[in-house]
Amino acid sequence: MEIQQIFSGFCPKSSSAPSIPIAKQLFSLKFPPLPFPSSSSYSFIQPQNLEFPNGAFHPISIAHKKVCSSSRRRIWCSSSYNTAEASEGHEVRSQFTVRRKRLAVFVSGGGSNFRSIHEASKRGSLHGDVIVLVTNKSECGGAEYARNNGIPVILFPKAKDESDGLSPSDLVDILRGFEIDFILLAGYLKLIPVELIRAYERSILNIHPSLLPAFGGKGYYGMKVHNAVIASGARFSGPTIHFVDEHYDTGRILAQHVVPVLANDTAEDLAARVLKEEHQLYVEVVEALCEDRVVWRKDGVPLIQSKEKPDEFH
Repeated sequence: MEIQQIFSGFCPKSSSAPSIPIAKQLFSLKFPPLPFPSSSSYSFIQPQNLEFPNGAFHPISIAHKKVCSSSRRRIWCSSSYNTAEASEGHEVRSQFTVRRKRLAVFVSGGGSNFRSIHEASKRGSLHGDVIVLVTNKSECGGAEYARNNGIPVILFPKAKDESDGLSPSDLVDILRGFEIDFILLAGYLKLIPVELIRAYERSILNIHPSLLPAFGGKGYYGMKVHNAVIASGARFSGPTIHFVDEHYDTGRILAQHVVPVLANDTAEDLAARVLKEEHQLYVEVVEALCEDRVVWRKDGVPLIQSKEKPDEFH
């Protein structure tokens, strides 16, 4: 395979997003467009996570309105909430623009979840674009799909028989050069280096084919997971999407779908049932991520705000 040569640069992270005061009047937030990467420098903007004062989060209703720009989406928001300290309800309505997110996907195999995410982006249901693919197997199905769709492929880590390759710091610089907002692991079987986790805090997701924390950790992947579920006698399984920390499958859980384990299931039967749910769940979660609908509770638990019922979180 002809490995695509990629150059990288580094710029400091952007400052944190401005706070939004609670008020009854209509106001607007306008953000300047991001500069397009040039051959001499890159501007990297670390994604900001929505935090709320006093540990409370305020439901925000979101409805999309079309605009002429292909890279930005206009969103109207309204919020109302009551707290024990508040003597009266407050309402906030704002108009702001959500920047289209830039995604990196990591795969080690066929990349069916990667394909689902990319197809959702192409049909417009996902407000983000897959900018680059990272793989530890240059000839895997996911890498082939990326090359066929004009997506750059990065080999990381290097193969054992190669004398030269990217270091974790090199990889961080390359992803910053591409101005990546979020990293999506989709069947990537290597442990993510700590340098990458620190550079993309709360911005790396993984999907696992069981209901974590059950049947997770080092050595639990692919058919090994489904065989273990059936052998245990568990009556339910399903995919889990979680944020990535420095260990295998131990990050904060963001979303799960439950599927039944039937009496006569083989591991292959269960794997097919779970994979179908994976394709749907991962796209739904990435849609929420790209629309800034992921919020963090005071205790560090991530939640997804419902698009249809903005006062509900799950």
